[in-house]
Amino acid sequence: MRENTLRKIEKEMKLYGYDSYVRSHCRMCHGGCGVIVYLKNGKVEKITGDPNCPINHGTLCSKGLASHRLAYHPDRLKYPVMRDGKRGEGKWKRISWDQALDTIAEQILRYKTEYGAESIVLGYGTGRENEWAIYRFSNLLGTPNVLTAGHFCYGPRVATGIITCGSVPVVDYENHPKCIMIWGNNIVISNPDEYKGEAFSESLRHGAKLIVVDPRLTRIGARADIWLQLRPGTDAALAFGMLNVIINEGLYDKEFVKKWFYGWDQFVERVNQYPPDKVSRITWVPEDKIIESARLFATTKPSAIQWGVAIEQQVNCADNNRLLMALLGITGNIDAPGGQVLFKPPKIRTVSEMGAHKLLSPEQAEKRLGGNRFRLASNFAIINPKCVWDAILYEKPYPVKMLFFISSNPLLTRANSSEIYRALKKVDFMVVSDFFLTPTAELADIVLPSATWLEMDYIADFWKRHGYILPRRKAIQVGECRSDHEMLNDLAHRVGQGKYWWNNLEEMLDYILEPCGIKWEQFKEMDYLRGEVRYYKYREKGFSTPTGKFEIYSTLLEKWGYDPLPEYREPPISPVSRPELTDKYPYILITGRRLPGFFHTENRQVDWLRELHKDPIVEIHPDTARRHGIKDGDWVIIESPMGRAKQRARIFEGIHPEVISAEHAWWFPENRAPDHRWDESNINMLTDNSYENCDYKMGATHVRSLLCRIYPENI
Repeated sequence: MRENTLRKIEKEMKLYGYDSYVRSHCRMCHGGCGVIVYLKNGKVEKITGDPNCPINHGTLCSKGLASHRLAYHPDRLKYPVMRDGKRGEGKWKRISWDQALDTIAEQILRYKTEYGAESIVLGYGTGRENEWAIYRFSNLLGTPNVLTAGHFCYGPRVATGIITCGSVPVVDYENHPKCIMIWGNNIVISNPDEYKGEAFSESLRHGAKLIVVDPRLTRIGARADIWLQLRPGTDAALAFGMLNVIINEGLYDKEFVKKWFYGWDQFVERVNQYPPDKVSRITWVPEDKIIESARLFATTKPSAIQWGVAIEQQVNCADNNRLLMALLGITGNIDAPGGQVLFKPPKIRTVSEMGAHKLLSPEQAEKRLGGNRFRLASNFAIINPKCVWDAILYEKPYPVKMLFFISSNPLLTRANSSEIYRALKKVDFMVVSDFFLTPTAELADIVLPSATWLEMDYIADFWKRHGYILPRRKAIQVGECRSDHEMLNDLAHRVGQGKYWWNNLEEMLDYILEPCGIKWEQFKEMDYLRGEVRYYKYREKGFSTPTGKFEIYSTLLEKWGYDPLPEYREPPISPVSRPELTDKYPYILITGRRLPGFFHTENRQVDWLRELHKDPIVEIHPDTARRHGIKDGDWVIIESPMGRAKQRARIFEGIHPEVISAEHAWWFPENRAPDHRWDESNINMLTDNSYENCDYKMGATHVRSLLCRIYPENI
């Protein structure tokens, strides 16, 4: 530890009377931020950012600062509970861990024997770096069905990155891009995946030009050199328009294209179907802005694109990703310093290896729900959620009898919440592992108390693609809470998987680190490990694709029967595709705006964070508000053909008059009724999860734009 940091810690401890501290890494969102946890009498008193961490350099968001408010919350689930009575109605009773895990193991073995392992579905949400352990348990059990957010969150970036250039291209903020294009992302609020807002802000301070693609005027958009306010859901068309300008004006990297770009001639033919004037009509973005932004991005070196789930939760999910990668590729910014780099991790066991994917038999893999329908997703062991709900409700193609959700609240976070509710009510047996009794957990038979990041040792960030791993050190113990890794390790021994697991958590961590030649005891004394950083690696061995090239013409997609080139599909429920709906539902609704204090459905019971944002907010343009007699702060009803939700109106000029922006994942923990008013303000009451409303390669549900109407609650 650097001496100045140590002096600062010692000063803090003396000034406030703390008796110890722990350096660790936060996981209140996607994680990675180094923290210093100050304790007094064994209890957390304060959390600050760690200046020595290479991820956040001492900065920390509101979620990290309030972590202990979650850990010590009076409503926190601190021991296993079992339903005493009818599901969703009976009271909870406390049970021991042994009783809980024995019961769960008994049910797992029973359903496997009677209906096959595929009748058991494990699932997780954004994950708590438990993904590989859940897959390991499932693959060894023999079920190919793991229900994740991977069909429309980060998974598409991994899948399309691998088939296009061998990995996920990550912005090299360390070498400060000269031009940054933020596309459907709000990095200073969401701190997504590999990224933290601090690094982006530093590059701006170093003079980077900024292009922002977003239907809303965000703080980043207000700072931009060019803001492209596109019609929601038309991202692929806009990318095609920019590519058209770059190619036809000869602004592309000709050497890279000649040596490394696979499918160039076919791609150019496809791109030429989208001249800027046509794209302008599709996207609402003025033609001159399309041209200006394409020129700026292509001629400013190095350039990088920061994007996120907004472009993945669409019918164009896979091709949105591929088109942005194409923009990086043809401009020579792939694996370039200050561009988008294919970073290498340290020499540890990979997430894929730890997940034991090779131990799932081909026969069982063939039973993966939705496998033939969504081949790209299935190739990466990802399934579409509706396939699970259908298997429960209609027992097709076979019945799903048991659900086991870990760090997931699908009743709020997946499309068509009404259908999900019916499925969760019908399934034979359900287990949830979480911090609180969420609306999903309230429908379970057994709920397990999951540990927060403050309560575990672990190897942080080893699933990410930025090249770092960092030690997460346990600071406290709350009740009987256990990490999901420990819980699954214990459960695995009960269902006959013992030889593939470990005696304790430390052995597990040693196994992950073994290729590095170190053990957990050594690693936890280190600041971090980083993989070797080299650029332009493809010049030595090519790209890790079937052709060894940057495959914008995907040979794998072609093999699976898909169009090998990216394409643009009009959103399935839009003014263009469904004009007959616009009389009743005249507005385009976008969903999912990120908020500083919340992480999807989490943290609404944490006082410090809820004070920042008390109510669900829907943003509407002043003209729209006047048209419907809506005043700022009014409770309003948002309604689609699928359902309705109630949120509080905010009048906002930074949005198109024909667009409305609502927040997602709202429930009310303070309402102690079993349902916690989960359906009152939940925007997924309005979203459609039909297969026609999905990306046909990845299975991503189109939840980010649909048609709606809005009116005051009292009408």
